[in-house]
Amino acid sequence: CATLPAIELFVNRLDSVESVLPYEYAAFDFCQLEKENRPSENLGQVLFGERIEPSPYKESHFKWASRWDYILESMPHTNIQWFSIMNSLVIVLFLSGMVAMIMLRTLHKDIARYNQMDSTEEAQEEFGWKLVHGDVFRPPRKGMLLSVFLGSGAQILIMTFVTLFFACLGFLSPANRGALMTCAVVLWVLLGTPAGYVAARFYKSFGGEKWKTNVLLTSFLCPGIVFADFFIMNLILWGEGSSAAIPFGTLVAILSMWFGISVPLTFIGAYFGFKKHVMEHPVRINQIPRQIPEQSFYTKPLPGIVMGGILPFGCIFIQLFFILNSIWSHQMYYMFGFLFLVFIILVITCSEATILLCYFHLCAEDYHWQWRSFLTSGFTAIYFSIYAVHYFFTKLQITGTASTILYFGYTMIMALIFFLFTGTIGFFACFWFVTKIYSVVKVD
Repeated sequence: CATLPAIELFVNRLDSVESVLPYEYAAFDFCQLEKENRPSENLGQVLFGERIEPSPYKESHFKWASRWDYILESMPHTNIQWFSIMNSLVIVLFLSGMVAMIMLRTLHKDIARYNQMDSTEEAQEEFGWKLVHGDVFRPPRKGMLLSVFLGSGAQILIMTFVTLFFACLGFLSPANRGALMTCAVVLWVLLGTPAGYVAARFYKSFGGEKWKTNVLLTSFLCPGIVFADFFIMNLILWGEGSSAAIPFGTLVAILSMWFGISVPLTFIGAYFGFKKHVMEHPVRINQIPRQIPEQSFYTKPLPGIVMGGILPFGCIFIQLFFILNSIWSHQMYYMFGFLFLVFIILVITCSEATILLCYFHLCAEDYHWQWRSFLTSGFTAIYFSIYAVHYFFTKLQITGTASTILYFGYTMIMALIFFLFTGTIGFFACFWFVTKIYSVVKVD
C-alpha cells in the first residue's frame, strides 16, 4: 500500500453496507505506518485533547446555495430533459386550453337555450344533460368503497402538494438523504383528519349509515394494502441479507405512528364529517330511476375510461422516466420546480379530461358519473404500470428473482397511490362541474 502523507481522509459519517451501522468521526488509517500514532479527528471537533490544524482548503467563490450546480450540470441527458419537459408542458397547456374553451362555449350555449324554453313540451322535445337532472345526484353503487377511496385520495393529494412545495423551497435537499420520503410519511400520518372528513361527508351524502365501517375502512384499507406489500418486500430484503432492508425497530415506529396518530386523527375527521348536514344538491332526486338509453360504443363506460387516462399520462411520462431512473438507476433527482409544475398541470389535465367525458355521457343521458369520473382519471395509473413494465425490460438489467419481485412489488404500491391520487382529482372536478351546471338552469 503506497503512503501519501499529504492526503488524509476525514469523514463525518460512514454507513456500512453489511451491518448498516454508522461509523462517525473517524480517520481511516488504511495506509498508515505501523508505528505512527494518529488520533481520530473530525473537522471542527477536537478529540483526545489535540487541536485540528488549519484547513488546507481554499475559500471557494461558489455560494452555498449553488454548491450542487457543477455536479448536476455534468449529469447526462440534462439538456434533453429540459427541452423535453418544456415541449411537453407547452403541448399539454395548449390541449388544456382547447378543452376549456370548447367546454365553456358549449355549456354557455346549452344553458342559454334551456333557460329560454317556456313550455314543457319544448323541454320534452329537447334531449341532453338536462333530462337526467332528477337522477344525476342519485347515490352510486358501492358508495362505501368510493367514499373510502376519496378519503385516502384526498390525503395523498394534500400530502403530495405540501411535500413538493417544501422541496421547491429547498427544505428537502438531495444532500439530505431520505428527507423526501420522511417528509411524505410524516405528512401522511398528520393528514388523517382530512381523509376521515372527506370519506364521512361523501358517504353521508350517498345515504350511508354504517359510519363505523366507513371510518375503519378509511383508516386501514388502503394504508393496510400498502404496508402489507411493503412488509413483504422487506422480508425479501431480509432474506437476501441486503443492507436496504428496513430495521424492525423502524417498522414498529411506522406502525406506532399509523395506529397511534393517523387512525385517531381519521376518527376525529370522520366525527366532524358526520356531524355536518348532508350536502344539498341543486336539484331533487326522482324516486323512480330513469332508464338509460342504449349507448353507442364511444359513450359506453369502458372506452371512455380507457381514453380518459391518455392525456394526463402524456404530461407526466417524461418526468416519470427520470423519477424511475433516480429510484432504480441511482441517479440524483433534483428538478423539483419542474416536478411541481408538472403536478399542477396533471391536476388541470385530469380535471378537464374527466369533465369533458362526463359532459358527453350526460348528453347521452347516462347519469352514472361518480364511479366513471373516478376510474376515468384513475386509469392513468394503468398507463403508469404499463410504462413501468416497459422500463423494466428496456432500461434495467435485473435478472434475479428477488430483485424482479421487489421491482414489481414497489411498482404496485406506486400505482395504487397514483390511482387514488388521480381518481380523486377526477371525481372532485366532476362533482364541482355537475353541481355547477345543474344549479344555473331552470328546472321545474
